[in-house]
Amino acid sequence: MAAVGAQHGPKLRSRKHGAAVPLDETDKRLLNLMQGSFPIAPRPYQHVAAQAKITEAEAIQRVQRLLEERIIRQVTPIFDTRALGYQSMLVAAKVDPENPWRAANVINAHPGVSHNYLRNHEFNIWFTIATEPNSPLGLQGTLETLARLAQAESIRQLPTLKLFKIRMDLEMEAGTEALAKAAQAVEPAETEPQPYDERDIAVIRALQGDMPIIPEPYAPAATNLNMPQPELLGHLQGMQERKLLRRVAAILFHRRAGFSANGMGVWKVPDERIMELGPRMAAFRGISHCYQRPTYQDWPYSIFTMAHGRSKEECDAILDSIAAETGIEGRATLYSSTEFKKIRLLYFTEDFRAWEREHAGV
Repeated sequence: MAAVGAQHGPKLRSRKHGAAVPLDETDKRLLNLMQGSFPIAPRPYQHVAAQAKITEAEAIQRVQRLLEERIIRQVTPIFDTRALGYQSMLVAAKVDPENPWRAANVINAHPGVSHNYLRNHEFNIWFTIATEPNSPLGLQGTLETLARLAQAESIRQLPTLKLFKIRMDLEMEAGTEALAKAAQAVEPAETEPQPYDERDIAVIRALQGDMPIIPEPYAPAATNLNMPQPELLGHLQGMQERKLLRRVAAILFHRRAGFSANGMGVWKVPDERIMELGPRMAAFRGISHCYQRPTYQDWPYSIFTMAHGRSKEECDAILDSIAAETGIEGRATLYSSTEFKKIRLLYFTEDFRAWEREHAGV
């Protein structure tokens, strides 16, 4: 198993305010349900509470407390960037290792940058970026502008060639064995843009961002849209069927929830085995994201798997299980040492055009 560039980054550390907060068993069960079983329904907390064997009022009180304690980052709809026609990409940048924050702040200022991490590699900043369907600059022009502004020595573009999994649920109740266990493999996900209209855009604008922690959290958006709540809920279910909306869920602060490590395991997989092994790698419970990405002469890794664990050792255990299951030994693991930015993308805002006007004059 290969080791990658440990000399290139600072030692792993928790970020400020990153210490895990003690949680009782009901909190853990509720967090699992909020990540994966929050329904599109008039009173979704009733549904979650019933599964957690508590009252609706207690479920709401606990979720509010978990927000205040920064275990839950937000409860929000998760729309599909690719289905909405946004161009998106993972990018690795080689910036000044003595002052990566300067470059990170420049990159973070783009509204389409949702994740940005310092990792232990000579390409030390790794970020995801999206641009609007009708962006004058486009993704390529935006990356060229960002590379110039950030004074990046080099950037490597790593677009998704095949999406095997994108599902960021942190398993709060089970231990390492469950995280390192494979479930049934699933078919690769569709990444093509889907049709949508102005009504869909209005619904996205009204609902995206932080949802209120109240018995009927969809009701304020329905009021703003001058739409009966049942009609809005039906529309959201239709958007889910059309692949525009993945789900509504709680997003957690990883470290505060006890998941202090994330390791990007990258794998040398022969071309003829990618479609066989990608779904099998994606099936592991501790893997949140699994993609095929392009290789380069100095970067032979074709499949990327993001492992999340309560420690570096737990991440290693998840990735070791994948190696044992697939027989693939050519692997490197890049650990994040600093989280520069992590947000949910906001769609159809004026911020994208404002950034392009300011930095590129378009």
